[in-house]
Amino acid sequence: MRVFATRTGVVSGRPAARDPDVVVVRGIPYAAPPFGANRFMAPRPPTPWDGVRDCAAFGPVAPQSAQLPGAPVWSPGDEDVLSLNIWSPVGDDPLPVLVWIHGGAYVFGSSAQPDFDGTVLAGHGVVVVTLNYRLGFEGFGRVPPPTGDGEPCPDNRGLLDQIAALRWVRDNIAAFGGDTERVTVAGQSSGATSAACLAAMDEARGLFHRVILHSAVNACATPGSAALTTAEVAAAAGVPATYDGLLSASPQALVDASDRVADGYRRDSGSGQRHYDPAIYGPVAGVPSLPLDPLTACAEGGARGLGLMVCHTSEEYWLLDAVGSCARVDDEEQLAVFAADFRLPDTLLDGYRALRPGAPVRDIYLAVCGDMLFGEYSSRLADAHAEAGGRVHLSRFVRRCGGLGERVRAWHCADIPFAFGNVEDEYLHFLIGGPPGPADRRLAARMTRAWAAFAATGDPGWAPVGTSGGRTHVWDTTPESSGRTWDAFRAPWRAGLPLLAP
Repeated sequence: MRVFATRTGVVSGRPAARDPDVVVVRGIPYAAPPFGANRFMAPRPPTPWDGVRDCAAFGPVAPQSAQLPGAPVWSPGDEDVLSLNIWSPVGDDPLPVLVWIHGGAYVFGSSAQPDFDGTVLAGHGVVVVTLNYRLGFEGFGRVPPPTGDGEPCPDNRGLLDQIAALRWVRDNIAAFGGDTERVTVAGQSSGATSAACLAAMDEARGLFHRVILHSAVNACATPGSAALTTAEVAAAAGVPATYDGLLSASPQALVDASDRVADGYRRDSGSGQRHYDPAIYGPVAGVPSLPLDPLTACAEGGARGLGLMVCHTSEEYWLLDAVGSCARVDDEEQLAVFAADFRLPDTLLDGYRALRPGAPVRDIYLAVCGDMLFGEYSSRLADAHAEAGGRVHLSRFVRRCGGLGERVRAWHCADIPFAFGNVEDEYLHFLIGGPPGPADRRLAARMTRAWAAFAATGDPGWAPVGTSGGRTHVWDTTPESSGRTWDAFRAPWRAGLPLLAP
């Protein structure tokens, strides 16, 4: 057991089960429980404690309905949900820090998922931090101001939680061997977009120096669309869409109501864009905390001083299809309705048909969705950052299991067990297609080393976009794949089509 002194009290950690040279400290509160008087408010400082706090277990997860393999579930009544975990290599020299923000469509997930065990990454000389933050309505719902002189409820409370965690890292991570001048924020999916938002937020300035974005999702809300979602959720919960009405609904009631609203879109084929991926929450752009969405902010140079490493997978949307969380499109008539709902021109669909000759309609639909929401969006973030004078390294994960078109594709989330070096974990075998082989282990080692190198120096091992030799790096188990043209999917988007037309 080792003890560490933080500004709010002393905590104890234990050697990691997989590497005795790494100490893991779990469930450290970085902010007060966001309920009671703190509900719908910006995060408050944690309450100090006396003695040594035993940090052997992960903290409670944020309110949600998800039950993820190998991860804890939320229990109504759990309130101390704003906690973080640290994997610290044993040693004396200050080491780079990587702060991980989990994904989950802003409504599910936690830092306790087996994907995000930081032991292997820490073994490469990085202090790894993972954190929980408010999700769903608690974290991203737009709350009307209270009547009278009450304090207004800020938008983007989940992002404000992440900033509070980064401030905790700034103030305390040196005690765990971390270098406060080399902090990298990393995330995947909604966690990646969260990190991209942080790069655009004034409140986060100076708290980190580099950003890793895997499969950033194009899913910001406007103040108007967020207010409409609030009205829908309040109606589903049976309460007025007012501060007092929403406050009267329990966290469980708002989770259930949010699920009903999302399910309604999923079942209604005439409900437009949300029918295909009913993610009803996202960061609200155009408000004081987040004046610009990440893509616009990057294009205007808002993150120019930060080094970026951007990655996406080649078949993102196939995972959502495999788990039944997106609408089915199986014939030309359904594909035409989908294209009309997103205002996609025939030329785009024709371009994808040319890229995938003879592919069934369903594959065309999944390819377009995956690139519209993840692949092309991530690539445009990289382009915008580079064109504004920033340094960005772009990569694409293409590894499949079982050969072309077999059981597991290079789909959403499949890259993360490789980057964290957790491919052996049986809970993750669904994502990667079973137990890893030697080539998979070598791929995981390369990806983990790249993350560690980027956190340490800003150079993952290949040239940045816009420089001599700069190109999209390819992650695969076969070295010859690096010579393929994996960026052909971008050709149909070259006309500058909007990714999500209103």
